[in-house]
Amino acid sequence: MAKIVTPYNDQDRSKKQQVEQMFDNIAPTYDFLNHFLSAGIDRRWRRKAVDSIAPVSPRMILDLATGTGDFAVEALRLKPAKVIGGDISDLMMNVGRQKAQKLGVSDVLEFQKIDSENMPFENNKFDAITVGFGVRNFENLEKGLREMHRVLRPGGRVAILEVSQPKHFPMKTLYHIYFHYILPLVGRLFSSDVRAYTYLPESVSVFPEGDDFVAILNRVGFCQVRYQPLTFGICAFYTCEK
Repeated sequence: MAKIVTPYNDQDRSKKQQVEQMFDNIAPTYDFLNHFLSAGIDRRWRRKAVDSIAPVSPRMILDLATGTGDFAVEALRLKPAKVIGGDISDLMMNVGRQKAQKLGVSDVLEFQKIDSENMPFENNKFDAITVGFGVRNFENLEKGLREMHRVLRPGGRVAILEVSQPKHFPMKTLYHIYFHYILPLVGRLFSSDVRAYTYLPESVSVFPEGDDFVAILNRVGFCQVRYQPLTFGICAFYTCEK
């Protein structure tokens, strides 16, 4: 069983509660830091992930752990009838709601406070589900994945992006320096929550990735599971179907 890493090491609160607080804390600076720290590469990753769900012609899309809604906005490119962005942090989603309003897409893009492990949707509701850098924050990973499987229609497709650890020199060494020294420093300079940017590398280090995560996706019922490392292995891209 993987070690459970929480943002604040607070034994009186669940991981879910701590993750909610963390994202509430960093919501005002999240988009700036996210794009700055990834040098904008995260946009390319999301485009690739959205392209992967296009073959099922999704009319109903769920973007889970939506945060400020960048993945959900990208999914609008497929012209769905509805995209629901779900997250446990209302302050993050408030940023997303402002984006939707500014883009004039609030009638198609809707944000809801959602617990990924207990979703308020009927079985087989969605044609596609996307998750960008969020499954790592699930309190009970398998329970959250089983919920995703439940609300996905037969033949529907899932696209998951997650931070991962490069395996080969020199990227492995550069990654270690960046994630353990540069990232916390930049987070300290620009964010009110220093812990959020030390939690990230800690949570990545204990998360099952590659073939291990593929095995979990298969175990909870998904099929046609595929894994692809992106950008020298700093991002993991998974697709699967029901």
